[in-house]
Amino acid sequence: MGILSNLFSKKNAKQPIDFAHFKIDMHSHLLPGIDDGAKTLEQSLGMILKFHEMGYQKLIMTPHIMEDYYKNTPEIILEKLNEVREEVKKYGINIELEAAAEYYFDETLIEKVKNKEVLTFGNNHVLFEFSFGQEPQRISTLLFEFKINNYRPILAHYERYPYYHNNPEKIREYRDQGILIQLNLLSLTGHYGPQVEKMAKYLIDNQLVDFVGSDCHRIEHLQILEENANNIYFHKAKELNLLNVHLR
Repeated sequence: MGILSNLFSKKNAKQPIDFAHFKIDMHSHLLPGIDDGAKTLEQSLGMILKFHEMGYQKLIMTPHIMEDYYKNTPEIILEKLNEVREEVKKYGINIELEAAAEYYFDETLIEKVKNKEVLTFGNNHVLFEFSFGQEPQRISTLLFEFKINNYRPILAHYERYPYYHNNPEKIREYRDQGILIQLNLLSLTGHYGPQVEKMAKYLIDNQLVDFVGSDCHRIEHLQILEENANNIYFHKAKELNLLNVHLR
């Protein structure tokens, strides 16, 4: 019986996914020394090389912009991008690099959107995030400003907001309002805990995901993805009509 069980398990096991399918990672913290991601240029290069080895063709790096903690500006971010690009060029790593930001929805974001002071990627996409502690106020005002200024908002790691775990239908409301949804691949591994993993799987099963991203802060995050490459939900994500593969 043990032999038959082993044969059956092998027959039904998923092969490791080829991460090259996702082509573009649009959420990471690889620019050195400006947020809680890479601390040094050496760490940045190590992670970029790992992404390249995993088959990614392009990285859109998105450092935090948070008024109380990470007072980054477009100028700071683009200067760091140029620094990293020059170093990558020296080492001959064949991967395309861009940068935008992950905007925290604090009291300054609405004004940034109004004044067109946000970094975008793709088709005028803006990546933003909520507090993990409580649902923010004035969401409708923010969405209105995104819309009239022709931005396409992407809400980062929806599955990680605990106040939505018992209200899964909220995501449909947001999508109806024009918000695109990004999911962290790490969430599908249990890295952030079982409740986040459960919500992430719900989003995949119900085809409520527009983008997947690594949200990579350190090399260990990429190692976790590789170690879980045969995760059935990575394969399910691959079958979705993800917008990652259409970014330019």
